[in-house]
Amino acid sequence: MPPETHVLNPHPKESKVASKPAAEIIQSIGGAGNVVGLTHCATRLRFQLKDASGIDQSAVEAIPAVLGAVPQTGDRYQVVIGGAVETVYNEIMALPEMKRISSGGSSEGDSVADMKAAGKAKGPRGKFAALDTFFEVLSDSFRPILGALLGASLFITFMALMATLGVIPAWNAPGVTLDPSWQFVNLMWQGVFVFLPLMVAYNASKRMGADPWVGFGIMAVVMLPGFTALGKTDGAESVFGGHASVVQIFGLPLTVFDYSSQVFPPLLMAGVLAALTVLLKKIIPSSVQLIFVPFISMLIMIPLTAFLIGPIGVYGGAGLGNFLKSINDFSPFIFAVVIPLAYPFMVPLGLHWPLNAIMLLNIQSLGFDFIQGPMGAWNFACFGATAGVLFLAIREKDRLMKQTATGALAAGLLGGISEPSLYGIHLRFKRIYPRMLIGCLVGGVIIGLGGGVKTSAFVFTSLLTIPAFDNIPLYTIAIAAAFFTAMILVILSGYQTPEQKAEVAAQVAADEAEASKKSAHVASVAAPVAAGTAGAGVATATSTGTATAVATLLATIGSPVAGIVVPLAEVPDPVFSKGIVGPGVGIDPTEDTVYAPAAGKVLVAQPTGHAFGLLLDSGVELLIHVGIDTVNLAGKGFDVKVAAGDRVEAGTPLVVFDRTIIEDAGYSLVTPVLVTNARKFGPVEQAASGHVQVGSPLLTVAAK
Repeated sequence: MPPETHVLNPHPKESKVASKPAAEIIQSIGGAGNVVGLTHCATRLRFQLKDASGIDQSAVEAIPAVLGAVPQTGDRYQVVIGGAVETVYNEIMALPEMKRISSGGSSEGDSVADMKAAGKAKGPRGKFAALDTFFEVLSDSFRPILGALLGASLFITFMALMATLGVIPAWNAPGVTLDPSWQFVNLMWQGVFVFLPLMVAYNASKRMGADPWVGFGIMAVVMLPGFTALGKTDGAESVFGGHASVVQIFGLPLTVFDYSSQVFPPLLMAGVLAALTVLLKKIIPSSVQLIFVPFISMLIMIPLTAFLIGPIGVYGGAGLGNFLKSINDFSPFIFAVVIPLAYPFMVPLGLHWPLNAIMLLNIQSLGFDFIQGPMGAWNFACFGATAGVLFLAIREKDRLMKQTATGALAAGLLGGISEPSLYGIHLRFKRIYPRMLIGCLVGGVIIGLGGGVKTSAFVFTSLLTIPAFDNIPLYTIAIAAAFFTAMILVILSGYQTPEQKAEVAAQVAADEAEASKKSAHVASVAAPVAAGTAGAGVATATSTGTATAVATLLATIGSPVAGIVVPLAEVPDPVFSKGIVGPGVGIDPTEDTVYAPAAGKVLVAQPTGHAFGLLLDSGVELLIHVGIDTVNLAGKGFDVKVAAGDRVEAGTPLVVFDRTIIEDAGYSLVTPVLVTNARKFGPVEQAASGHVQVGSPLLTVAAK
């Protein structure tokens, strides 16, 4: 999670206790009165709100149970929870104040219709609102059955593994007959995929406001053995190479397909059924709607689905599948590279759901799918980036990020689910995406050079489903390369800006300070020693009538620039002035060069020149932020003299800045000098006031 979301939490003590996440989430989004509707997917709570404009996103993300928050158009708001989403959803719906939503009721002004009317009154809600709705419907049609799909995919993986080990013959090859015992095992996954259209029909109908059991019943007609038998009657004409038949029904041509595993026909049917339901409820009196709305809906929709909607769905899905197959047939290399590079942008928009549907269709029509192999390169690059973040979080003792990354990595490697990583981490830190894309590219190139990877099952690309792919060595090498490339790049380059890193350190320090206040004593420090030195000595003892407090002076930090000392509370930026990043002071420069105040290593040297992170030989981590909001100058007026990894001594120039450019742009020159790992030490005190020269004692740091 982004460090700033924890730092800006106004109640840091409360953030440690996740006893009431449901109530905290509702309160953070404006209370139950602001909620129009709530659903959830595999990892996210999906809120429809009256007004999402006033939500403090940092407050939402500071809740321990929350991995992230995603504002959307049309007052939609998503809160990312991860694998525990259903538990949190149930807890929210059980809240007394949420009874209005859970019961489906509404008070005046609270209905979806009222909300839409209010939205229209306010003006356009965004040109992508309709697109958001479409993909939300698509997502909600699959979301409830993801668990069943995942479970079934593991059965398929098990069968593939047994075939690979030679325990059974190729279980999915034409003409192969398995032993009855293995036939039974093979049946364990087929129920989910054969009857998938019925599940999708139910979910889609419910999501779009129609009776879900009516939608289920309509789709069930075209899946009856008797419907399929119509294609084998006398006079039936075989078409599409024997994959379908045409038979005359009351003089009209009926195309008979095998609708097993089809997803596009039930989606189209549900959309038409929802529109018909709205129309019928306007026409039919409410006193008899219970009888006649379902009856007339079925009377119209069963023939319409059998004669028109079903074939359109089959043809449309086949057309999309054939289009992608033609690209793959033309160049498996291009296809294997494009898919993993596109997925990181498709998943946040929900554009991956149509591809999931095509994967299912490919398996049903072709007997294999060619999309999931390249998709695995994206997934494992995603998980690798998360592993890199976890490594850094452990090293930096970032408890909150360690918790977030651990859960996201487990969901990915074991379940093949990328959303906790994507929404909980990657979309928060801009430095991650480029490194993750390199991992996607490496994995995709390996698969492309190897001629592609296929699978005969719809699986979630995780460690557990590797045996489901036809070229296991190639696929394993590709996903391993994607994983470790992304992980290593994130570890080497980091994923935080200096400010984010400093804010995390400050928050950890604040947590520890809060816990240790009860036993802390007031320390006194000796007079400052020479600038830039890092010695150990005993400070003056300060005695009271009953106790003596003694502190060890660890280091004195010299001023990195000549200027006027500004107390931290007066620095014109609340993030710095409130001590969120760390203790220290500000300096209003009178000269134009910033120097290293002591010997050490450059951890961060922003190319824009506005910020530097130093690890001094004393162990003190120092942030020198040249001016306020000067990052907006994009390096204009800054001449950077060092790079990350450089060794510096006291007096080494870090950057020369043009104060005229900064002042003309309207930015303050006040330069905060802050200790960002203060949790490791005792008190950090201001050691000077008024005018200071370069190297003059500025801060003292005592041992803990």
